[in-house]
Amino acid sequence: MNSDPGDGMEEDNRVQEQREGKRGRFFPFFLGVLVGTLVMSIISSVIIARMRQILAANAFQTPAAAQTEQAGGDGQAGGSAAGSTGSAIDGNLGAKLQLLERYIRQFYLDSDEVTAQKLQDGMYKGLLEALDDPYSVYYTAEEYKALNEQTTGTYEGIGATLQKGETTGMPEIVGIFKGAPAEKAGVRVGDIIYQVDDMLVTSDMELTDVTMKIRGEAGTSVHITFYRKGEPVEIDIVREKVDTPTVTSEVLEDGMGYLAISEFDDVTVQQFETEMKNLRDQGIKGLILDLRGNPGGNVTTVNAIAEQILPAGRIFYMEDRDGNRTEYTCKGADFDLPMTVLVNGGSASAAEILSGAIQDAGIGTLIGTQTFGKGIVQTIYPLEDGTAVKITVAGYFTRGGRDIHKVGIKPDIEIEFDADTYYDGDGTDNQLEKAKEVLRTMMK
Repeated sequence: MNSDPGDGMEEDNRVQEQREGKRGRFFPFFLGVLVGTLVMSIISSVIIARMRQILAANAFQTPAAAQTEQAGGDGQAGGSAAGSTGSAIDGNLGAKLQLLERYIRQFYLDSDEVTAQKLQDGMYKGLLEALDDPYSVYYTAEEYKALNEQTTGTYEGIGATLQKGETTGMPEIVGIFKGAPAEKAGVRVGDIIYQVDDMLVTSDMELTDVTMKIRGEAGTSVHITFYRKGEPVEIDIVREKVDTPTVTSEVLEDGMGYLAISEFDDVTVQQFETEMKNLRDQGIKGLILDLRGNPGGNVTTVNAIAEQILPAGRIFYMEDRDGNRTEYTCKGADFDLPMTVLVNGGSASAAEILSGAIQDAGIGTLIGTQTFGKGIVQTIYPLEDGTAVKITVAGYFTRGGRDIHKVGIKPDIEIEFDADTYYDGDGTDNQLEKAKEVLRTMMK
């Protein structure tokens, strides 16, 4: 389950991809940059004929071959391509699109920059955007390839995760990998992306479009303008090959273990098991699990990790539009460590599944701020030409049956992150210090 992954949850992710403005125009047109409006992208009658062929041939993979995500990865498929109440493709559509394309070719100022591929991709993207669901999107072949690379844990970019701000709708940095280009360049969690090279970023842009602009070949540079505390900050970042360190750990004072999961990718389970073993071998007496800035990931991964922490019972369950329920359960783990869990507004999707299950099971104390609130599930359907569509297919509920969509999870102990002290002061992480304080009392 991912929020789309971008460089991370979306540098990508990812983000699931995560997980995020809404647009309800049926054929948005991306060419009207100066007026800030997505205008209808159109294609020729040949492309329309191809679209009809795809639909008629059911080019969507069967659900068994699809990828279910929350914020950016693959898992088990759900839903069906059947059950449509009507088609938007009629006899007049091709003629109207041809007419609109003719207007573009004859009158649009920069018509020489408009390719058939751009028009084709614009139409497919517009079709999904008409759902007024920021999580249902069309991926070009390039975007889908980048998505798959990100979920495997390796890509070329700056090493940060993005998420749309709840109030601004703008892409914000919610996580930065240690040692990654973003950290070296001085990017901070909470930075809002305003411009990437020559591309102005708006609240109605897809995270995927932003992350694809940020990503690039290792060794090349990207110039990003951020807003930080209301002031513009311009940073040049040299891209690198990023092997996503989704799990990191260390032993803290008083026998406390610290383990952070940045997102739930294919590589995360093995990394989690390795880091937990290292902590156990060093004799930790309690655990701080850090899920801050974690945009989510795939269902398989979060379940595999939950099975190593939770007592017997449900992990979470999904429910589709027809009321069909899919439950994910575990046999119960031999996990006896007292635990505190750090969360914030960047904790979304699969991160909310795990933190919610821990809270519902009463085996850990959640500390931080309200989580993002992404309680829906997407399935990725690959198409024959290398592209793909991601469609919301179900809602999910926590172990205790809570619907957290657009609500989030309230921590047991609420404490805002003191960014001024962390970045401009002595580097103290006040939320982590609170987690230590609470864990000490639990370890006695």
